[in-house]
Amino acid sequence: MSRSNRKVVPECAQALNQMKYEIAAELGLIAGGGAAGSGDTEFASELGGTGGASGHVNWEQMATRDVGSIGGSMTRRLVAEAERVLKGL
Repeated sequence: MSRSNRKVVPECAQALNQMKYEIAAELGLIAGGGAAGSGDTEFASELGGTGGASGHVNWEQMATRDVGSIGGSMTRRLVAEAERVLKGL
């Protein structure tokens, strides 16, 4: 079975990207957190220059375990939100 990162709702890309950075900051993997941004580089710079001079987070330099923790936390939050919606809360 082929895997795809295709988003069912393409308009959610910005919200998912913001969630990724917020969770990374909460886990202490990057500095700062909580501010809203419109893209990888822009949001990373708002987190206090977590990468090079451009403020870009270099995901390739992060440990696989750390990046997996971010993805797992995102999945847990999205599933919890879907459960709340389905329960009508």
